[in-house]
Amino acid sequence: MVLIAFIIATAVALGQEHPAARSTSATIATTAPVTSTTHPGAHPTTTTPPTITTPPAKVSVLVANGSNVSGAAGTTSTQLQAGGWTLLPPVNASSNVTASVVYYVAGYQPSAVVIAKSLGLGTTAVQPLTSSAPVGKVGTANVVVVVGPDVASRGSSPATTTTTKAATTTTTKAKSH
Repeated sequence: MVLIAFIIATAVALGQEHPAARSTSATIATTAPVTSTTHPGAHPTTTTPPTITTPPAKVSVLVANGSNVSGAAGTTSTQLQAGGWTLLPPVNASSNVTASVVYYVAGYQPSAVVIAKSLGLGTTAVQPLTSSAPVGKVGTANVVVVVGPDVASRGSSPATTTTTKAATTTTTKAKSH
């Protein structure tokens, strides 16, 4: 995890970014874990990796419907737009998927993780964008969300709500004469 954060920080520091990205100022922060090391006879050292930040308004997101639920990409786009992300028009994926995936271009993994979490997905749903992603053209997108049946079935809410009615017991006392 620390190595990944270091590689991303190095790429950003060298100015290697997606062509659509023009600025990297701080709003959303993702910090890698702090590592402490102690050597015999030496003072303990603490290494804090750099914080990688990109504000949501500077991240271009494409949402593709990879489910059989009509309008799932539009609903998910609306949800993400409310979080401040810059959305491209929603599209249909080139094929359906069994589970939602959040793809990212180099330098945008932290943003993809934040987006995945906002959709109720774990970090295992976050993957680098490759040509195998079921989306034709991504244009200027930095993050591509392929909505599967898991997110599509939730509608606009990442949480599932269950309502349970409490059991009631009625006791009637018999009258004696």
